[in-house]
Amino acid sequence: MKKLHLATLIAASASIVLMSGCASTGTSQTTDGALLGAAGGALVGQAIGGNTGSTLAGAAIGGLAGAAIGNNEEKKSRRYYRDDRGYTYYIGSDGRRYYTN
Repeated sequence: MKKLHLATLIAASASIVLMSGCASTGTSQTTDGALLGAAGGALVGQAIGGNTGSTLAGAAIGGLAGAAIGNNEEKKSRRYYRDDRGYTYYIGSDGRRYYTN
């Protein structure tokens, strides 16, 4: 029975990793990371604990970790500009200017 859980965990993890390169909801990388992290965390929580509580805990932990990683990646990919008054800004995924100072 334990081998079946391990095989399921490995197959689910591999599929999430392979699909994450294609997954985008058209929103920010933070949101995409939270969704993928929650899905992966729920699968791992279910495989390890085998009950609803561990599934929910895994989804929560995975969602938080995925959002943090996605937010970090989003910040790294920003391109900063300077306007005529000397203020620094970047263009968000929605096309709006966001000032940093």
